[in-house]
Amino acid sequence: MKELLYLKDEQLKGFIEKIFVTYRESFNDPKKILKKYELGTAHHKSLHLISFYKGITISQLLNKLNVTKQSLNRVLNDLKKLNLLEFKKDAKDSRVRHIYLSEKGNKIYSEIFVNQKKRIYKAFLNSSAKEVLNFDLVLKRILDEKF
Repeated sequence: MKELLYLKDEQLKGFIEKIFVTYRESFNDPKKILKKYELGTAHHKSLHLISFYKGITISQLLNKLNVTKQSLNRVLNDLKKLNLLEFKKDAKDSRVRHIYLSEKGNKIYSEIFVNQKKRIYKAFLNSSAKEVLNFDLVLKRILDEKF
């Protein structure tokens, strides 16, 4: 970090603004698809995590989303009504349920992902391997920072 001590507050505010706009635009891209299925951002986040962490438990999903049980239950119930999810009981503890995307859930998530990845893929194609790796490392450090 010593090399970066030259960064001024205005430059850091600029980075924060870029992170905000990147988030907004990346999640704005698939909104038409989400709207078609009467889904929102909360549904999208849940679908993404359930797709990425196959067999995630409700407790783990709550932790990753950092939302209340009530909020998550509303989202999961919506996704269940649309037959996008499958639940399987844990082999060792029947109180624990693992969540998977159903065939229909995978189809809808794939449609969303293909749309969303275009912007990110294009940025990576226009970057060097070193830039991509450094970007990933900086993101991890932002996420792992303890306040």
